Amino acid sequence: LFRPRRMRALLRAMEVFVTRRIPPAGLRTLSEAGGCVVRLWDSEEPVPRAELLAAVAGKRGLLCLLSDRVDRELLEAAGPSLKVISTMSVGFDHLDLHEIKKRGIRVGYTPDVLTDATAELSVALLLATCRRLPESAEEVKNGGWTTWKPLWMCGYGLSGSTVGIIGLGRIGQAVARRLKPFGVKKFLYTGSRPKTEIAVEFQAEFVPITRLAEEADFVVVTCALTPETQGICNKDFFSRMRKNAVFINTSRGAVVNQEDLYDALVNGQIAAAGLDVTTPEPLPTDHPLLSLKNCVILPHIGSATYTTRNTMSVLAANNLLAGLRGEPMPSELLL
Repeated sequence: LFRPRRMRALLRAMEVFVTRRIPPAGLRTLSEAGGCVVRLWDSEEPVPRAELLAAVAGKRGLLCLLSDRVDRELLEAAGPSLKVISTMSVGFDHLDLHEIKKRGIRVGYTPDVLTDATAELSVALLLATCRRLPESAEEVKNGGWTTWKPLWMCGYGLSGSTVGIIGLGRIGQAVARRLKPFGVKKFLYTGSRPKTEIAVEFQAEFVPITRLAEEADFVVVTCALTPETQGICNKDFFSRMRKNAVFINTSRGAVVNQEDLYDALVNGQIAAAGLDVTTPEPLPTDHPLLSLKNCVILPHIGSATYTTRNTMSVLAANNLLAGLRGEPMPSELLL
């Protein structure tokens, strides 16, 4: 039998910090598992940096979100007790993997489970942007709708079009799979390497990013944020796009140079853009992009279905628990 003092010491050794109020299924998984003490930042809003640094001190595990920057400063604040980080996201550009690996900390993440939801949102954003749905809905409200007009609120259709996908990973494939029945004539894709076996399903052609920009009627960005992809959609990229082309980004905001995108939209280099991700997030309400009728911006809701977010939270919780127990994680990021 453990003595009370020794038991308390053991429980403290298994303390974990959860940086936000996550969906109930994930919290239930943690609370019912036993073997660890959960400290929760019980809010929908992010934990202030100073409080985060204080909260991670001495913790064994950390369950964080993509908005939490896990860098050297945080790792030093946590100290050598931190053994497991579980992020409730498929992306991990908010994690300093070099510093994490140096300390022998294991990392869990949540791929696959948000693929369908993000792909659905990507298609919805594409359709809303190319058919000018937000703009049209606003005209109904403000009295701009006076009668049926042959040339009013005309947009662009998918039938017979060429779609270019930057990053034919899980989400990129799921987007292509959903767009194909709309009558897309041709798929182009670019990335770090060809994915011949995967691309055959869509008869997709691997091309340089410059050719993709020049030939695509619709460009959909679904790649990961890496040093190679940061700012890849820039002035040169937009200048190569067709004037009637539509640009969609549901990956990470930093993949796009937003000043260059604004110029391209204002100057008519491209027809329209739809973004579910921006830099920063949230985007300031006075940002120039928000003044444009041909730019649809959403608040990073790619995975925002009740089912998906609950599933993500459970996977993040199970990754954390497995790491604490020294067991294989359901989804571990191998460093």
